[in-house]
Amino acid sequence: MINSFYPPSRTLMGPGPSDVSPRVLSAMARNTIGHLDPRFIEMMDEVKIMLKHAFKTENELTMPISAPGSAGMECCFVNLVEEGDTVIVCQNGVFGGRMAENVTRLGGKLVLVEDSWGAPVTPAKVEQALRDHPEARVLAFVHAETSTGACSDAKTLCKLASDAGVLTIVDAVTSLGGIEIDVDGWGIDAIYSGTQKCLSCTPGISPVSFSQRAIDKITNRNKPVPSWFLDTNLVMGYWGAGAKRAYHHTAPVNALYALHESLVMLLEEGLDNAWARHRSNHLALAAGVESMGLSFVVDEDHRLPQLNSITIPEGVDEAKVRSLLLENYSLEIGAGLGVLAGKVWRVGLMGESSTRRNVLYFLSALENTFNELSVDINYGKSVKAAQSVYDA
Repeated sequence: MINSFYPPSRTLMGPGPSDVSPRVLSAMARNTIGHLDPRFIEMMDEVKIMLKHAFKTENELTMPISAPGSAGMECCFVNLVEEGDTVIVCQNGVFGGRMAENVTRLGGKLVLVEDSWGAPVTPAKVEQALRDHPEARVLAFVHAETSTGACSDAKTLCKLASDAGVLTIVDAVTSLGGIEIDVDGWGIDAIYSGTQKCLSCTPGISPVSFSQRAIDKITNRNKPVPSWFLDTNLVMGYWGAGAKRAYHHTAPVNALYALHESLVMLLEEGLDNAWARHRSNHLALAAGVESMGLSFVVDEDHRLPQLNSITIPEGVDEAKVRSLLLENYSLEIGAGLGVLAGKVWRVGLMGESSTRRNVLYFLSALENTFNELSVDINYGKSVKAAQSVYDA
């Protein structure tokens, strides 16, 4: 007989999902109402207002896609890329590769700008690619590469694209709520994110935003958008302003309650304070990790505060460490992906998971686990090193 499922209590410090705020979980338990109910439509309008604030944009076409961040990515590409379009994609990790896959599946001409995994996108390489391909229609890159923990200079990359008359598609799945994003100030044309990272929300929703330049491209396509569900011309009829909505799909009502509550929390904390919190906890974590004698994959100037890729000491069974952390401490961290598989642990400090308690708990649990496995590190320093950062 199969019984009701009760998940264990975990501390989620992997690459996502992150811990979900009790306020968000409570919001999900509220009464389900119809997705065309006038009160639900009022809430939808509030979600749009708060997403604009989080993205720092006045784009009218700002809304949550009823699917995870990967669908947000696909939404941007299927709307903006047509068969035969030249698209420059920057790859410095797994998720730039997924962008490239979208281009080829849509029949676009892919121009790949590659950087080492763990390094940011090199603006000079992008500038050269734009020079070499004046026919390019789109530049796509990952702002916060979740597979490596590297942050690229979105402002500079968008300026290069704008000067060349090229639209931008930006992956901000791990960025939103954790580090600065300025859609209007940086001139981003299409951006997508996810709810399960720095927004302290549950997985399954992808906020997106499109500029007027992007909308002009979409409305002047030669052929219809190849995805019916992700066609923004249709979805916007459902997420448009006002009480009259065109039926498109049944929205995930309770999941949107959760997003609404998480955005209310972000407004209460303030964007600057949220970014500062993520930064402070990262600095404490980094001090503790480095005091053990461990190192990071990404140079200090380009590290994401919310996603830390830590190099695994030689001879250590990385999967065994993760297993013991989960078994003994109910603490989840992530493994490496792609070329970094088996070489790094990915430690998330995102949203509700980005706390002093979690930083100190992780350092203590990791040090104890190393001791159990007789790993040769500097013992007894990590918690003190992190605490000194907080005291300062």
